[in-house]
Amino acid sequence: MTAFSPLSIGPHTVQPPVVLAPMAGITNAPFRTLCREFSGGRGLFVSEMITTRALVERNEKTMQLVHFDASETPRSIQLYGVDPVTVGKAVRMIVDEDLADHVDLNFGCPVPKVTRKGGGSALPFKRPLLRAILHEAVANAGDLPVTMKMRKGIDDDHVTYLDAGRIAVEEGVTAIALHGRTAAQHYGGTADWDAIARLKEHVPEIPVLGNGDIWSADDALRMMRETGCDGVVVGRGCLGRPWLFGDLVAAFEGTGGAAAPTLREVADVMVRHARLLGEWIGDEARGVVDFRKHVAWYLKGFAVGSDMRRRLAVTSSLEELRAQLSALDLDQPWPAGADGPRGRTSGNNRVVLPDGWLKDPYDCAPVGADAELDTSGG
Repeated sequence: MTAFSPLSIGPHTVQPPVVLAPMAGITNAPFRTLCREFSGGRGLFVSEMITTRALVERNEKTMQLVHFDASETPRSIQLYGVDPVTVGKAVRMIVDEDLADHVDLNFGCPVPKVTRKGGGSALPFKRPLLRAILHEAVANAGDLPVTMKMRKGIDDDHVTYLDAGRIAVEEGVTAIALHGRTAAQHYGGTADWDAIARLKEHVPEIPVLGNGDIWSADDALRMMRETGCDGVVVGRGCLGRPWLFGDLVAAFEGTGGAAAPTLREVADVMVRHARLLGEWIGDEARGVVDFRKHVAWYLKGFAVGSDMRRRLAVTSSLEELRAQLSALDLDQPWPAGADGPRGRTSGNNRVVLPDGWLKDPYDCAPVGADAELDTSGG
């Protein structure tokens, strides 16, 4: 087995070199707790995306999202912003109030309501705006490392990742994560791992992390061998499978195979996940309601009838959730094929952009505040 070096994010050593991708509504404190428990605390677990304007304005929901459990270290926040000044203020606030130990910037979101305003994966096309945002973030970060996550570009005719990578190095960004898809691909098709390798060759000064189509620990090892990247970012592959981080630790350390929990073991994790959400929100019923989105991911591949799946998807208490789960055949083994793709897989061949956005990558009208929406991805 090839030995992989630890990942360095500023003063933080990440071993194995595995990062939980920020996902809106998913990678909150309860889900990060589960992933960390399965990994034995190893890896880097990033918060769900925080909009810089909401943070600076101390939005109540946002302030809850930036709360970390005492056991989380290093504390990692992903920020999304379109205005350099506001991004700088948000990073300075994180430093001054000791809210985190690491800041990641999101330039990967392909959602139309974000790109149509010039945000997310549309933004790196405007090179001076990208540079200004990175400059303000790094200038205000003090000793905190600043990293960024991006896509290849808007579409195959407007690829930006190599220029963006060079700008990031010049502005003092500590590491770059690349999702090997364009915004036009959304989550469809196959991630371009060759692009990750090209970025690594293009910016040898800093670590490059690969993202896209990591459905198993073996995929993570293969990506690193094939691309030469310094670490991997795992997103959709861990939906309904927080134990994937245990698999990743075992694979990188060469100590074991993939977990294959029975439905009984999966059900126990489901109940714990729902309970943690209730404790975090401060209301059991709201926690169970929030958990509903995870049900289909946890049960992927198991023999659970459509009627039972519907009942599980409308539970509103831990007691009801336990009762519904107890009615299943809990001795079912881990199903073949359940380790494959999960989450969003559809493509979208049209990227919605502001009028005239593609005319000149160096002509940068300000991006409006309405581009800062509570939407993540990338």
